[in-house]
Amino acid sequence: MRVRTIAGMSAVLMAAIVAIIIAGQAAILLAADSSPPTASNTSDGAPFIVLPAPRPVAAFSFTDRDDAQVTLADFHGRMVLLNLWATWCVPCRKEMPALDRLQAKLGGAGFTVLPLSIDHRGRDAVARFYREHGLTSLSIYIDKSANVTYAVNAAGMPTTLLIDTQGRELGRVIGPAEWDSAAMLSRLTSYLEAHDRGASADPHSN
Repeated sequence: MRVRTIAGMSAVLMAAIVAIIIAGQAAILLAADSSPPTASNTSDGAPFIVLPAPRPVAAFSFTDRDDAQVTLADFHGRMVLLNLWATWCVPCRKEMPALDRLQAKLGGAGFTVLPLSIDHRGRDAVARFYREHGLTSLSIYIDKSANVTYAVNAAGMPTTLLIDTQGRELGRVIGPAEWDSAAMLSRLTSYLEAHDRGASADPHSN
């Protein structure tokens, strides 16, 4: 009975911690904008926190699988789903296959999933993880310094930002999400279609 009680208390504590992190991140976003961010559920995973207006992302650099230097500017003109993760992060490990499937479904000239690992062990650890889990659509990107977490104000991992074609954040998800779910695909597709139309329609209203 005591074991069950402790387990129950642990679950409640974890839920409270997640809620505090989400609230803290929303407060960070609010501090930079005159209107409050909104959170909408797109699946059974963490909510999508939508900014009231696109916001520039601070500059940071990282490397690719060939150890070449990369920045977000290299993706200019393409919508980017920037996912901060690590092989030792259990929730990150669970959502990576969904991100791989998302890249297979939507990846192309107009959209890409950018999984940025902060593993201090670098490329070899990430490449091994990809092989072990059969990830074939995602590319490898590394930031061993973990400076990206400060650049985007990430309180924990996984943290995922949707970045528009001009390098501005549209919204984020704090925690794991079902990235290839019908609801999430619908949201991402709405952003892509709005961009392709070149119209003033704002998918933030979804």
